[in-house]
Amino acid sequence: MIALGLGAAVVFTNLASAAVPEAAGEQVVTETIEVSGVFDGGNKRFIGGGALGDGGQDEGQDALFELADGATLRNVILGSPAADGVHCSGSCTLSGVHWEDVGEDAATFRGTNATVVIEGGSAAKADDKVFQDNRGAGGSVTIRDFEVSDFGKLYRSCGNCSTQAARTVRLEKIVATAPGDVLAGINTNLGDRLTIDGVTLVGDEIELCDRFEGNDTGDEPTKIGSGPDGVSCVASNVTGP
Repeated sequence: MIALGLGAAVVFTNLASAAVPEAAGEQVVTETIEVSGVFDGGNKRFIGGGALGDGGQDEGQDALFELADGATLRNVILGSPAADGVHCSGSCTLSGVHWEDVGEDAATFRGTNATVVIEGGSAAKADDKVFQDNRGAGGSVTIRDFEVSDFGKLYRSCGNCSTQAARTVRLEKIVATAPGDVLAGINTNLGDRLTIDGVTLVGDEIELCDRFEGNDTGDEPTKIGSGPDGVSCVASNVTGP
């Protein structure tokens, strides 16, 4: 694998769909690719095959990419099927990663004191969640300069994991195109804090945040409210319907 630079920024003018660069080849992934350090895909498309290729929505699937603590995944297109996308076992950076058709989830975050940064990239066709946050205490998730379309939730703080914690998440410069349900789901009773700064909503109305009462029993969490409350969910610089 040749390490490639990010190169000049690309400006996308069509906000009606998530922007994906032209693929520079394609690779079928039949076993999870384990990444430590930096993996630069050079905008190649990766799709699931074999056990990773059934295209289902079952929980507990393996990922196409498994990132070790501190790893970076860069300039990658995940095609269809994409299994469970990307797993981060701790701190990670996803830079210029595009999901053409989100599988079970686009990416899942784990570990304690884990700092996750998603910069650039896009996701489309997520029946439920794009980013699933199962982290323990400490750290944060930042999603910036990201486009999402045809989705359930862009981000969800786990509502019923066996180990729970207060999670901090920040959304910056997001373009969200309908259909879409909500940008983020958080657990107010567990101390989650969501900051939204700079969002463009395109098409029909998309909720900014849903607030839940999370638990550690595995039960379905109870939704207790929607929209910014100035404490758990704070939003500014929002444009659109």
